[in-house]
Amino acid sequence: MVTSDTVRWYNVGKFGEAGYAVPAWGNDSATLNPNIAELTDLIGQNLFALLHQEDADLRTPPSINTLRAIHTLYVRAGQILTARAVPPGQTEFRTTHVSPAAQVFKVYPVPYFKMRNPHLKRWAGFALMLLSEMFQHTENRKTMVITTTFAADVGKYLTQIYYNMATELFGKPAADVSKPGFILTDADFTAYNPGAIFTRSELVDTVPPFDMVFTEDQLDTLRQGIPVTMLPQLPTWPGLLIPGDFDAPTAAGATGAATGPIFPTAIPGV
Repeated sequence: MVTSDTVRWYNVGKFGEAGYAVPAWGNDSATLNPNIAELTDLIGQNLFALLHQEDADLRTPPSINTLRAIHTLYVRAGQILTARAVPPGQTEFRTTHVSPAAQVFKVYPVPYFKMRNPHLKRWAGFALMLLSEMFQHTENRKTMVITTTFAADVGKYLTQIYYNMATELFGKPAADVSKPGFILTDADFTAYNPGAIFTRSELVDTVPPFDMVFTEDQLDTLRQGIPVTMLPQLPTWPGLLIPGDFDAPTAAGATGAATGPIFPTAIPGV
């Protein structure tokens, strides 16, 4: 029985050997909220695409392609949250006689536990916790809207990823990035130069093994998304033992709350 909210090890065939992971859904396998279903799919699919790029297999700083993709997801998710979140003093839209059918959550397993890139692994950890947060959020009972409370709960993870990217890979001052409304510009991306920030050893890596580089056909089932109700009992990654979680030890570093600047009502810059 799953007794922790740590990221689960997708220990299925070769994907288990490769250290694939899925977010923890606890005992919450479905949602009545179409907004949350859409957001979990949006973030899950984008995370899947990002972590199957070559950057994830290299210890060197991510390419500008990956950083622009993260930026685009940050802005896109922020647009959705800002546009749809209803503040406490605003009347919520509700149905009169009907209620939507519950939608079972889907997960998109990703190569997390053995990922070589430290930046992407750190950000993936936040994204997997974010998905777990949405799976288990109170507002899955709401049938038509999300509130600013939900937007804040989701936004803090996205903001933490963006904050970390801007300060560590673009060298932006923490004081600037912490200001509401901060966003990286086209000029920042054009000027991206890891050689000016990172040490020599961080810019060089050995060639990774190719036996865990899967083809598009091999990944097809995972890319379609797997309903959580169709998953087997999944263990935690071998590592630190969580008291009461006797299926397997947990992964070191897989738990913990986001830290850093938190913007309480919406994603900045959108």
